[in-house]
Amino acid sequence: MAVEETAPAKLNLALHVTGRRADGYHLLDSLVAFAGPGDRIAAMPAAALSLHVTGPGAAAVPPGRDNLVLRAARLFDDPPGGAALTLDKRLPAAGGLGGGSSDAAATLRALARLWDRPLPDRAAILGLGADVPVCLTPRCWRMRGVGEHLSPGPELPPLWAVLVNPGVPVATPSVFAALQCRENPPLPAPPARFADAAALAAWLGEARNDLETPARLHAPAIDDALAALRATPGVLLARMSGSGATCFGLYAEPSRARLAAAAISGARPGWWVTDAAFLR
Repeated sequence: MAVEETAPAKLNLALHVTGRRADGYHLLDSLVAFAGPGDRIAAMPAAALSLHVTGPGAAAVPPGRDNLVLRAARLFDDPPGGAALTLDKRLPAAGGLGGGSSDAAATLRALARLWDRPLPDRAAILGLGADVPVCLTPRCWRMRGVGEHLSPGPELPPLWAVLVNPGVPVATPSVFAALQCRENPPLPAPPARFADAAALAAWLGEARNDLETPARLHAPAIDDALAALRATPGVLLARMSGSGATCFGLYAEPSRARLAAAAISGARPGWWVTDAAFLR
């Protein structure tokens, strides 16, 4: 019987770059949340380990042993057999939504269930990528360091998003290389919970994404995506996620988000646009 796990989109609601280690890795302070829809992983018992990729984003998934899904599967020390893995790829590649990391985390959860094994060592999981640990339990987190320091984030109010990707991949190393300042103040301490979506948006308005400015220099289409979101009725905040190019708008009601997504899709049929509820 197949075991299935969802790999939701990871959104950096705020992202401050607070320093740089001697090895070149940047230190971050980010408030992370997750929203559907996302990719999906299915795992079935098999004689050997294999991966089949489907979905509209399949062509952008790198094949071979270096694929993050297969690398995640190989972290298990004593698997009872193989597994036939299927990745239904829905999120845009190189879009700032943590798609590959969320896929790897969903693979770890699926195989732990399929094989009745504990998750691999946390250090090994971090070795897959800085975003993989935070994706293991999709909820609101405060993520610091290079991704290894996680603490529970605030309780989110009912909240909906419109995700917009203008179809321009952005290389994360290029964005970090273009940063003008790498020593920025950390996030202000968030409250334990937000009374409503407007309160959350007001708090986020005092924070920022330090990667947004350099990403916009590499991909001016990000400006167009942000402008499209900010023009929609009911939007509380519009910001880029991660290193881009996906941007998000926050809404207090699902109807507002659905109407905004429909309006942007109609005006920009070549963009990837979807509305989504946040996981709480």
